[in-house]
Amino acid sequence: MGDVSRRGFIGAAGMAPAMMAGDETGFTSLFDGRSLEGWSVREGPETAFYVDDGSIVVHHGSNFPSWLRYGKQFENFDLRGEFFLKGWMDSGIYLHAPEHGRNPWVGFEVKIFHQEEESPKSNSCGSIYPVVAPKMVKVRNKGEWNTFRIVFDWPSLKVWMNDAQVQDLDVESVPELKYRLRKGYIGLESLSYPIRYRNLRIRELPAKESWEMLYASPADLDKWYVTEGKPVMEGLGDVMRLEGLGHIGTKTQYKDFELHCYIRTSRWQNGGVLFRTSGGGTRAKRSYEIQLHNVEGAHYPTGSLYHFKRSIYPRIADEQWWPFQLIAKGREVVVRINGENVLEYDQLENVDEGHIELQAHQAGTWAEYRDLKIKKL
Repeated sequence: MGDVSRRGFIGAAGMAPAMMAGDETGFTSLFDGRSLEGWSVREGPETAFYVDDGSIVVHHGSNFPSWLRYGKQFENFDLRGEFFLKGWMDSGIYLHAPEHGRNPWVGFEVKIFHQEEESPKSNSCGSIYPVVAPKMVKVRNKGEWNTFRIVFDWPSLKVWMNDAQVQDLDVESVPELKYRLRKGYIGLESLSYPIRYRNLRIRELPAKESWEMLYASPADLDKWYVTEGKPVMEGLGDVMRLEGLGHIGTKTQYKDFELHCYIRTSRWQNGGVLFRTSGGGTRAKRSYEIQLHNVEGAHYPTGSLYHFKRSIYPRIADEQWWPFQLIAKGREVVVRINGENVLEYDQLENVDEGHIELQAHQAGTWAEYRDLKIKKL
């Protein structure tokens, strides 16, 4: 337990303040006070989090990127709970965390930190880390429980710490936040400090987002057709695998849209995601291609708008899943990979609707897609 003893925790728990007043109707508990039922440790050992004296505790032997994930995804919600600090401690509460990828950049993180500060920073307690500083820092760090409340009702994000409102954001007005996920997991971050959490509960608010699934199961293969060549398309449960040489395309056409999925590829794979195409892959009369080619030194590596603009090389690895977002609206296109805008371009000439196509461009390599979905803008 490091410099914080179990006895010290128990004594402080007995003096913990009452949770903030407010309507508790419709809340569901996320933690039963006895076990981690409903939760799972991700990207770390099973011992990274444990339960003691009615609290979830971060084990001092664990560290980033270990995190504890609740098993259900949420879109809009009112989340409440408490955290305990004594001395130097650092952690975070993840919101809209992805299935795979960098939680604080693909989704959101409310920073938990011990330090009292008169001039709040983008890494202070209550910040939307590491982008937006809180209005004020309201933290108790001398062996005390702190209350928090987080209300996410897209695009509104409000945060209270110890009954003081520290965030009141329109996330769509913040360039670094506007393309973050609107739905995902709630999680607790490990940075090796033995912070405690308790009384975690949530009330869901009405959903606003609607997606069209392009692939979630083998039945969705009927939404695609071969547009060129001899690609090999397989539905493997919730994964669509593409190899061979050629292109597949959606039967439906799209003009302005947002496309999300998770992608993983074999080493040196060469392929792409095409949009606004007339059908026929790269031989089509009109098409744009976002390159999939995990070679940092390539002329057009992963995320590039082929023939037009090279991407900033993303933080990804072969044969590992990473989140991919493609937003096309009018003459503008944005590509986000693993929570980073790797391409922004505003000079598209073809603004007509067209197919989405997936390219297999190198024999002996493969690409896999999961949770492939789209929404029209």
